Amino acid sequence: MRRGLILLALFGIVGCRPKDARAEGASTETRQSEMSVQNSNPSPMPGVPKSATVAEAAVPDLPGPERAAAASARVKPALKLELAAKGLRAGDPVFIRIFKEERLLELWIRKRETRKYEFFRSWPVAAMSGELGPKLKEGDGQAPEGFYVVTPERMKPDSQFHLAFNIGFPNAYDEAHGRTGTFLMVHGNAVSIGCFAMTDPKIEEIYTLCADALAHGQPFIRVHSFPFRMTTERMAAAAGEPWEEFWKNLKEGYDRFETDRVPPNVRVEGKRYAFDP
Repeated sequence: MRRGLILLALFGIVGCRPKDARAEGASTETRQSEMSVQNSNPSPMPGVPKSATVAEAAVPDLPGPERAAAASARVKPALKLELAAKGLRAGDPVFIRIFKEERLLELWIRKRETRKYEFFRSWPVAAMSGELGPKLKEGDGQAPEGFYVVTPERMKPDSQFHLAFNIGFPNAYDEAHGRTGTFLMVHGNAVSIGCFAMTDPKIEEIYTLCADALAHGQPFIRVHSFPFRMTTERMAAAAGEPWEEFWKNLKEGYDRFETDRVPPNVRVEGKRYAFDP
């Protein structure tokens, strides 16, 4: 633990930002993440050895490509068995949904026979900051809500939080509304400000499935982040909330997938999300 903290102090490697970000000045989210790691000693998360503290887990042990390959070798045999049991295959297109209130990340995989997406598995979000509602500005500590895409260049095998991918905030909708923020990730470890921390063992599974899909030709991975499961009952309970109208717009995309089991194509028109027929 002492060695890990010394390395953190020397190199400043904790946070969701890339390694060269300090040359540009760390964001509020990054500084808060560093304070959280250095001033806390949380209980180990399930699947993380007691000796693997948050600070020590943030120190990369292998270069990015080698780290991702080692993770894949660890998790892929069991993943392939589980996929086969559901008639699914590694490397086929994937789709991610995140539910902030439930603190869950779901991964769906397209079935070859039907070309519909089938639920594969969900993982608990280990750490996430802020309240229900979208991210508005750099430093507010909010996790994003909306429709995002992960392109190959947004994969971060060299993440300071083990493995990660950038969800692409701000998107065109966020920019149309003047929202700001950078390096919003799904990553390993169990501490985060503004990102979705999944723990190292869980991100290895999620990252491996996403990397395989991109390597087999999926051009980008859709990540839909919702405040909660947008059922009729839950939306009724949200009546009168400040973000009710925004959430109703999100629900249009949520309902499309619930009905079709195919992620909708999303665009922005008149500062609203719009969906292809």
